[in-house]
Amino acid sequence: MILNFLKKVPAGMMVIPLLLGSLIVTIFPNAFEIGGLTAAVFSSAGTNTLLGAQLFCMGTALSVKDMPKVLKRGGVLLLAKFAIGAGIGILVGKVFGAAGFLGLTPLAIICAVTNSNGSVYLTLMGEYGDEADCGCFPLLALNDGPFFTLVALGASGLANIPFQSLIAAIIPIALGMLLGNLDKGLRNLFAPMGSAIIPLIGFALGTGINLTNVIKGGFPGILLGLITVFVGGGFILLCDKFITRRPGYAAWAVATTAGNAVAVPAAVALIDTAWEPYVATVTVQVAASVVVSCILAPIITSWWAKKHGCPKMPLEGQEL
Repeated sequence: MILNFLKKVPAGMMVIPLLLGSLIVTIFPNAFEIGGLTAAVFSSAGTNTLLGAQLFCMGTALSVKDMPKVLKRGGVLLLAKFAIGAGIGILVGKVFGAAGFLGLTPLAIICAVTNSNGSVYLTLMGEYGDEADCGCFPLLALNDGPFFTLVALGASGLANIPFQSLIAAIIPIALGMLLGNLDKGLRNLFAPMGSAIIPLIGFALGTGINLTNVIKGGFPGILLGLITVFVGGGFILLCDKFITRRPGYAAWAVATTAGNAVAVPAAVALIDTAWEPYVATVTVQVAASVVVSCILAPIITSWWAKKHGCPKMPLEGQEL
């Protein structure tokens, strides 16, 4: 009964648990600070463990011959995401200055639009994509942090790329891929588990999202989320369709703002103190974009995948 309901809601396997988790922590902020196994599974503290397990399981289904697809698809998504975020932010900065327009500064736009939520992307690809789509996760992890924001602001020489974090993201899927290619029995055992973890990841992600951030961010924060999803997602969609010749579901899945992006304004201000006066305002706006995009992107991805096809639900005669 519950499972059938989740399947009827667009991206329900992820969205419903996410909304439930966020609603609980919004009303009861300390609900999952009990610690122990409860916090490890049902709180945002356990998200990385669940994602690591999902990456490993999905990695067992990834064949060596899929690697060119991974690099092509992931590279296009990564560069398109950066290009649209940096382009809009720089344009706003050139025309309106550091103060921006409608309450949105160039810093807020670049922070929100260039940083994608890898957790949401991976979960959606587990539901609609194939092994190659999931394999793009470590590559997309490059935009999870201040690096691309600093590049767009002209401060790339002062940024440090978190290579250790990137390697840490690669190891689970690489190990799964190794074992899956060595032993078909292990592939058959672990591969289906990747999808089974999706509701748990959705709930854990939700416990890290306080819905009051939408209110704190006000209209500019909501607008920032809409720009991230619809303007950013629309541009990435064009690149995904015309460069990689894909249906476009992955483009909408990457049209989000990463939770880590909330800390980027402060990181930028440490390097360029000219942005210090804007940090507080930009931070709540980016937080609002995280909430708005994490709710809208899965719904749009689900609708688009069903309408235009995806590996899990191909249209008649469609080859993916």
